[in-house]
Amino acid sequence: MRSPFLRRMLGVTLILPSLVWSDTVQLKDQAAVTGRILTEKKDALYLDVGYTVLSIPRNQIVKVIRSGDSDERPTSTPTPTKGAPALPSESVAPVESGSLFAVATGSDAERSVRDLVATLGEAVVQVRTPGGLGSGFFINEDGFLITNFHVIEGETKISIEVYHQKDGQLERRSYKEVRIVAMNKFGDLALLKVDDKEAPKFKTVRLDDANALAQGDRVFAIGSPQGLERTVTEGIVSTTARQVSGDLYLQTTAQINPGNSGGPLFNLSGAVVGVTNMKLTFGEGLGFAIPVEMVKFFLHLLDAYAYDTDNPGNAFRYLEPPSRLKLSGGRPQAQ
Repeated sequence: MRSPFLRRMLGVTLILPSLVWSDTVQLKDQAAVTGRILTEKKDALYLDVGYTVLSIPRNQIVKVIRSGDSDERPTSTPTPTKGAPALPSESVAPVESGSLFAVATGSDAERSVRDLVATLGEAVVQVRTPGGLGSGFFINEDGFLITNFHVIEGETKISIEVYHQKDGQLERRSYKEVRIVAMNKFGDLALLKVDDKEAPKFKTVRLDDANALAQGDRVFAIGSPQGLERTVTEGIVSTTARQVSGDLYLQTTAQINPGNSGGPLFNLSGAVVGVTNMKLTFGEGLGFAIPVEMVKFFLHLLDAYAYDTDNPGNAFRYLEPPSRLKLSGGRPQAQ
């Protein structure tokens, strides 16, 4: 039996395929839909069913069962991860042992953009390559930073510009020993590491884990549009799940321009909610950011995206294609 909601979304004759990464969302009227959960928001859950992405309202969901789980997941907003610090101005220990990044608790009070920029600006950097420039931000005090893949695509000579606070003044410093740790071409994300011997401990930002970002929430970006370092733009979240070429992005009215790519999009609690990466060319206030959930997914699976130093132009190693087989007396032979 298929619920009225499912009939509207999928059509009465459609049968969903059985997927190897099956998550199951059980709906009202004893209906269910299977796919891969991309993200969960306060008012909806987004499910990849192989050929499209479904937005399922929370009021239609009875329960959620993820692949490999023996227990059902609640349909309410997940409990924020504990262990992150209360003050965004501090360089903090990771939430999990061995983790590269810290996660916000979601309990911090909102502050003005002016206060937050003074606190967080030192963690946002300019990323330079022979082919251009972009932005990035430190997630670890030992020099690990996030940027976009397209900012460093095809490049191995990378440097970053950092503004350190010293005696109430900003001191600009360039770091030229920067290596690629991991990158995901399809997710447009890259993890870099500053290896300069004289590098200090860097100021860091935290990644949001409250999962409560909603349409209309105020956000702001820090980056280097057109090379103008430490530029701040403010706006609202136009939508939390804009589908572009099969992927979901945050859409924001905060101005995003070339050079902003790879920079952080913050909420008013000072946590990163996305990584800015593109805009519509003909239009204003139509910027997009990679949701922070995808950034955390990338960081948790770094082994899969590790940069291959034997093939510096590409992060992926391709296997040789199998030889064509032909039958000879009922037995396959290499051709």
